[in-house]
Amino acid sequence: MADKSCIKRLQKEYRALCKEPVSHIVARPSPSDILEWHYVLEGSEGTPFAGGYYHGKIKFPPEYPYKPPGISMITPNGRFMTQKKICLSMSDFHPESWNPMWSVSSILTGLLSFMMDNSPTTGSVNTTAAEKERLAKASLAFNCKNPTFRKLFPEYVENFNQQQQSEQLVAEQVSPKPSVEGEARKLIEKVKSMEGNINKAADGDHMKRNRKQSFPTWLMLLLFSIFGVLMALPLLQP
Repeated sequence: MADKSCIKRLQKEYRALCKEPVSHIVARPSPSDILEWHYVLEGSEGTPFAGGYYHGKIKFPPEYPYKPPGISMITPNGRFMTQKKICLSMSDFHPESWNPMWSVSSILTGLLSFMMDNSPTTGSVNTTAAEKERLAKASLAFNCKNPTFRKLFPEYVENFNQQQQSEQLVAEQVSPKPSVEGEARKLIEKVKSMEGNINKAADGDHMKRNRKQSFPTWLMLLLFSIFGVLMALPLLQP
């Protein structure tokens, strides 16, 4: 059970975040547990994380703000392990360096800054820029499968749905082109096939005409030869 001072402090910080949002950062407490907050970090332009939406969790101790919270990330990102606590100077890995004046906004601002860096720490991973870019593109779709994310961050879910609809419209506009080209190819093939059949038919008729013409000519020559022999017989008799 959280102390009253802890609850008041977290409620105050949430009101401050709603009144003055922090760039590239959204954070909201769980409706059932004010000690559990969920956040979304938006990847900065000019970095491999650009276009990415990184969902994570902050778990505050009942003694907050006198003790630091635990911080983890849920979305695959190529910088930190998922579902593992991240070692930061403002996390429960280093209670000796914790400052009670730090808030949710300062914690997440520090996390976002550290995410853009390549410094190793407990809970970090080493990946290529190409892998980070791939994960950034897939991040929103991954997040929207998470029921908690869908419940706490409906604006991102709506953004994802709009992207899907836009991509579907583009696909529908592009898809008829191959079918038209395919129909055109089929039509050309049919025309070629018809031309081939016509040529074959013409060749067949030509051959038939040749046969019809060659048979009477041969017969006429034979009859003419026989007639000539018959006419010459009287002349050959003594």
